[in-house]
Amino acid sequence: MIDTRTYGHGGPPVVLIHGGPGAPGHMAPIARELAGEFRVLEPLQRGSGGTPLTVARHLDDMHEAIVAFSGEGPVHLAGSSWGAMLALAYAASRPDRALKLVLIGCGTFDPLARARFEATVKERMDERLRERIAGLEAEIADPDERLRIKAELLLPIYSHDPVTTDLENERVDARANRESWEDMLRLQREGVYPAAFAAIEAPVLMLHGARDPHPGHLIRASLERYLCHLEYHEWEACGHFPWVEREARDDFYARLRSWLSSPHGPT
Repeated sequence: MIDTRTYGHGGPPVVLIHGGPGAPGHMAPIARELAGEFRVLEPLQRGSGGTPLTVARHLDDMHEAIVAFSGEGPVHLAGSSWGAMLALAYAASRPDRALKLVLIGCGTFDPLARARFEATVKERMDERLRERIAGLEAEIADPDERLRIKAELLLPIYSHDPVTTDLENERVDARANRESWEDMLRLQREGVYPAAFAAIEAPVLMLHGARDPHPGHLIRASLERYLCHLEYHEWEACGHFPWVEREARDDFYARLRSWLSSPHGPT
């Protein structure tokens, strides 16, 4: 079974799914914050090695970890970025296991949203940053270290006014990132996602920052035709990681707790 971390001793079960792909650990601050009111599982997704990673492999790993955590009962799912995409995929594959979903800075499911994301990142980069990133391949031989440095360089573009730049990532796995994302893109090209999300019966809440280069409204538009209950909230002064944003973090946690605690989530 994949490595996991658990928090809290009582309350509804919540599974926090990290992003990347290949960047486990950054859901730990949210897990600690929720531990007083919820039982929290933080799965640390499988790293690279052996057979190439696929979305199906990640979903099987998640299910094994969730069963070990909560038995056969349903759980709340909250994911960040790539983790939000996996939360949707898991809920679609096993609708009976999902109570409610939270998508934090969800990733893209169509070429239009992806093109807007890439254009926004490019628009926010100055020439010095472009040159620095372009030179990483020649400068750093190790692909994991190269991806880690690239993510650090891009963090200001993903953020607005963070209280910290330490996202608590345990490691960065470049091969896991590439293999997992390539399989997600394949599934989108083949029409599997987002169409499969029509099987999801649980209510879904999207939490997004207006300064996140991932275009929240376009991502919402790509999902809402398939989801029976989708709510959306966006903070103006907020980037990709709302729990570290100075102006959004308190409201982020308040909305997260309210959604997970109430019978149907707030309206």
